[in-house]
Amino acid sequence: MDLRLRCIYGCTVEPRAFIDGVAAPDGFDRIAAATRGHFTAMQVREGAVRGWDLHIARLTAANREMFDADLDVTAVRAAIRQALGDTADASVRVVVFPEASAVRVVVTVRPPFVAELTPQALLPVPYWRPLAHLKRIANPGHGAAIDTALAAGFDDAVLVDDAGEIAEGGITNIGFWDGTHLVWPSAPALAGITYQLIAPEVPSRHEAVFLRDVPDFRAAVVTNSHGIAAVRQIGAVAVPVDEELLAKVRAVYDAAPWTVI
Repeated sequence: MDLRLRCIYGCTVEPRAFIDGVAAPDGFDRIAAATRGHFTAMQVREGAVRGWDLHIARLTAANREMFDADLDVTAVRAAIRQALGDTADASVRVVVFPEASAVRVVVTVRPPFVAELTPQALLPVPYWRPLAHLKRIANPGHGAAIDTALAAGFDDAVLVDDAGEIAEGGITNIGFWDGTHLVWPSAPALAGITYQLIAPEVPSRHEAVFLRDVPDFRAAVVTNSHGIAAVRQIGAVAVPVDEELLAKVRAVYDAAPWTVI
């Protein structure tokens, strides 16, 4: 989601990667070279993160499905602490991928980001992610869909099938406001951490949503680890921005508890 990200605190955090607990100067390149794997991404503030249990559940479930193996949660937590060192605020990813005969656990640390949460314009792109319930690396079709939207001057893609059924944003979940409920598409999609934190706390339901339905909704929001933004446009269709709705959803997210890593 291109939320016009800007670095905070002067971007003083040096990007770094640790592989299996060892500092790896080539870590980012090795992740880029991986042909399969899964990950989770989090914003760390004062050494804590929202939705810690959800991040761990995501990693654990994906590891069992992709590699038929349990994940050492204690080791993952220790690896994040080691990678952070004395850095209190950062963008952190935990990436798991096979390399040679081993499955590597990589922790990357980058500068922390906040988003200027301006209303988003989304381009419908015909693409649904394979195994959409997994947060996978090495999915070129997914990247191409987002690139298509950005090249056309939009902030992100919204992924649809040939019939126009909406699944998710390029790197977001999308919810449509009907005046009483946020309607989340029932098509295959990743259950984002931010979505999982807010959906149970606001009136929500899941059902099929098509591009033809967009004019019938009163507003829409997108969510990911960078925050929550309004949607102002999908393709050529203008979407009303409901500031009151946006404030309520953000308040729910802001109230989510933090867990010290």
